[in-house]
Amino acid sequence: MSDLKVRRVKFDLAGDDIPFNWHPQRPAFAMQCNVVSFFAPGFEKLIVQSTREALPLMRDPEMVDEATDYIKQEGQHTAAHLAHLRALIRRWPGLKHTMDEVVASYDRLLATKPLAWRLAYAAVVEATFTPYFRVFLDHDDKLFEPGDERISSLFIWHFVEEMEHRSSALRVYDAVHDSYPYRLKTIAGVVKHLNEMLKIVGDGFREHVPVGEGGEFADLVPAGVTLRLVGDANDYVGKGLSGGRIVVRPHPGSPAVRAPGCGPSRARLSPSSSWRWWVSAR
Repeated sequence: MSDLKVRRVKFDLAGDDIPFNWHPQRPAFAMQCNVVSFFAPGFEKLIVQSTREALPLMRDPEMVDEATDYIKQEGQHTAAHLAHLRALIRRWPGLKHTMDEVVASYDRLLATKPLAWRLAYAAVVEATFTPYFRVFLDHDDKLFEPGDERISSLFIWHFVEEMEHRSSALRVYDAVHDSYPYRLKTIAGVVKHLNEMLKIVGDGFREHVPVGEGGEFADLVPAGVTLRLVGDANDYVGKGLSGGRIVVRPHPGSPAVRAPGCGPSRARLSPSSSWRWWVSAR
């Protein structure tokens, strides 16, 4: 028996009055949570199918039990977020196309990426959830109240369970492909894919939800990932990534002086990389 508990919670999302901006006082937070709902079916499908593939490769019975309960928890999350999405699609039918695009992108990962890469993808993403969701839960009185309780209760439940199985994705990866360097190498591809998903979701919100019904807040959806590097860097920074920002600067106490002919002026950036650079060099 693992320590994970599988909770089958039903949320009141059958009505036709589920708002897009479910927290008028904090629309940016509401949009972040809406993004989670649009990511969830595809991402959790990747987790469930990849972990099922990994089960026969695990030798530790306790790890098999944990992975099995982890799959069950993620399955419950998928069902709850699909209920949220169906409620939004009833009001704004075009959002189904956005949902389908995200799911199709994750389906392509399932079809084209090796098992180790997919398990690493889940481990990398889920590793960010503990600090990210912990902030939300520590400030639930400000972030979730007085938002629509039907939506806020769904996200609070989901975020609590993400904290509960915070190490499961990494433990599954380590049980099957225990390579720290390989996991690090996947980060660039993971960030690139997440940026593509953010663009799909943000564009879908702008296209399918009218201004006045919440669509005006689509621009609050994060437009990609920001990488901040303090210290030494070369022209390999950001290689293989697209759709975000890179900030590079020297350490505040560094006495280093940039050598003539070296530095960011010699870096080559692809015109299609979609990254914006802020570079400070001495």
